[in-house]
Amino acid sequence: MITLGTSNARFAGEFPAEPRTVIRVSRDPGRPAGLRRREGFVVHSTDIPDGFACYFLIDGVSPADLDPGSRPVVTLPADFSYLGDGDIVRIEPHRGAARVLFRRSSAMNSFLLTEQCNNYCLMCSQPPRQVDDGWIVDEILAALPLIDPDTPEIMFSGGEPTLLGARFLELVQACKSFLPRTALHVLSNGRSFADPDFAAALGRIGHPDLMVGIPIYSDLADVHDYVVQAEGAFDETILGVLNLKRFKVPVEIRVVLHRQTVDRLPDLAHFITRNLLFVDHVALMGLEWMGFARAHVDLLWVDPVEYQEQLAAAVGTLDRARVNVSIYNSQLCTMDRSLWRFARRSISDWKQEYVPECEGCQVADQCAGFFASASLRYSAAIAPILDPWWMGPFQIGSPERRSR
Repeated sequence: MITLGTSNARFAGEFPAEPRTVIRVSRDPGRPAGLRRREGFVVHSTDIPDGFACYFLIDGVSPADLDPGSRPVVTLPADFSYLGDGDIVRIEPHRGAARVLFRRSSAMNSFLLTEQCNNYCLMCSQPPRQVDDGWIVDEILAALPLIDPDTPEIMFSGGEPTLLGARFLELVQACKSFLPRTALHVLSNGRSFADPDFAAALGRIGHPDLMVGIPIYSDLADVHDYVVQAEGAFDETILGVLNLKRFKVPVEIRVVLHRQTVDRLPDLAHFITRNLLFVDHVALMGLEWMGFARAHVDLLWVDPVEYQEQLAAAVGTLDRARVNVSIYNSQLCTMDRSLWRFARRSISDWKQEYVPECEGCQVADQCAGFFASASLRYSAAIAPILDPWWMGPFQIGSPERRSR
């Protein structure tokens, strides 16, 4: 998960000539010598062990205070004080930059594979760029062997990850090899899997716990294509879903809820139950006000309380058909309580916030809360829930990997 970056890191001593180096963090001075060569030690006393690839100084500690000698030293701002054993950091000595790629203590770690995409979605939170960013794959391949093998789940996102072609498959294979007990969630528009050979190649890897999350925004091709701003995308996406399931790859359908998608939400639910009943999960997702969404507020904004009838109808249709369905990124106080059992705490911990109207709410610790970008627009119905009966039959859960 890319949680924090800085161009204010200061470097001293000898570093590798490579422009970027991926380092695992350690606070343990007793690490085996063979592991230290790929790790950066967080200095917290004047007793500095030898043999680490570099030494992190945080919280305003000066290299002069510790006399590190010729050791490679990275001085970081106090914002990095949370760094712990097993976290992974990218350092760029020539740019004076450092970025956290993975946090061992977080349940939600995501890797952006590329900024390139063949869709141009109206609400894209990561607007695509036509740039040469192939170095990202090399960076992730360097990071994967350093990740704790007991990590519950990681996510690959973009851009569109599958545009990497064979290199995307290489990343999935590396996940299977280095992290066989870690679930892998891939966010894709699904269009590349319209090629049956590419879908088959992914299936042949045989990752033990893979899920491909694919957006379908309407039962009507022209509406979906309008939302993703790509003619013919609907047909390729549906074919991609069919091919993935043909080769036994689990698929999640993701539907972002906004003004262009909510009116036909019940129709989309019927389409799924008639044509895609074999998918493994359907996620109905509140909107994040980032990227293109900020530029299209008037086109996309609808108060969640205004589409509760459509949401309830869609959830009911899917649930009766025994399709696993969840509601993501949505606040409990905007929902009918009959839907609470489908709600998930889905917003990543590093960008989850609450607004002043939430103060005193007895279910805040069970609610998805808000994206940090929510200050741009949120429901007028937000209010604290003060009665405790919610503790009854509808226990709110964290995001689930419904293929299990």
